Amino acid sequence: MKIAIIEDEHLASNYLKSILEQQQIITISEVTILKSVKDAVAFFKEKTVDLAFMDIHLGDGKSLDIFEEATISCPVIFITAYDSYAVKVFKHFTIDYLLKPYEEEELLEALSKYKNIKETFNPNPILESLVEIENQSSIQHHFLVNHRDKLISINDTAIPYFFATGKHLFLHTNSGNSYLYNSNLKDLINSLDQKLFFKINRKYIINRHHIQEIVKHSSQKIELLLNLAVPDTEPIILSKKEINNFKNWLNS
Repeated sequence: MKIAIIEDEHLASNYLKSILEQQQIITISEVTILKSVKDAVAFFKEKTVDLAFMDIHLGDGKSLDIFEEATISCPVIFITAYDSYAVKVFKHFTIDYLLKPYEEEELLEALSKYKNIKETFNPNPILESLVEIENQSSIQHHFLVNHRDKLISINDTAIPYFFATGKHLFLHTNSGNSYLYNSNLKDLINSLDQKLFFKINRKYIINRHHIQEIVKHSSQKIELLLNLAVPDTEPIILSKKEINNFKNWLNS
């Protein structure tokens, strides 16, 4: 069988190759080492392998880029330095993962797993797993704000809502304090935990845990009442174009 190693660290790829060439679990006829997204895309557009080992971060991009430009139908064992959340995702969607730094025994266990399930392997969820990890890794959970002569880091769970007025954006906390935050609603929503926050309209991004009541005035007019005071005297009305998305968000 043929194997591809997508890894830009010379020592890491050689270490992996040496173990593969010495192990007795599977018979290997060829090992190809690819050191970049560019090389991997070019390779998989022309050739196929039976198994691929893939590092997540490469010198010229991320492994996700490879899946977007080339078709990879073989099982993949990921080599990653991600945290426990990402590891759970890899474990659920893919053949296996190797968390750096890994031992030879861990690699042999991954090969044994591959040998047992290779006939029923379904490659379709691989891209889904990478997208989920990519999204999770880019989420911002802490927000640095100025308060007099101090800098304060505020966790997202302590933020019931963000409020925009004019050119300014304010971060409001559970304790009732508000801080000027250097961003805007459009950019901010892309960095927030989408399961926790939703952009209601041009003024508000709200935390789901602080919605006290949802008032349906009509099919096209929905008002939200929060469980704490807000700075605006006008009611919080959900944008018409976001009504269906909001309902789906509540159900998620």
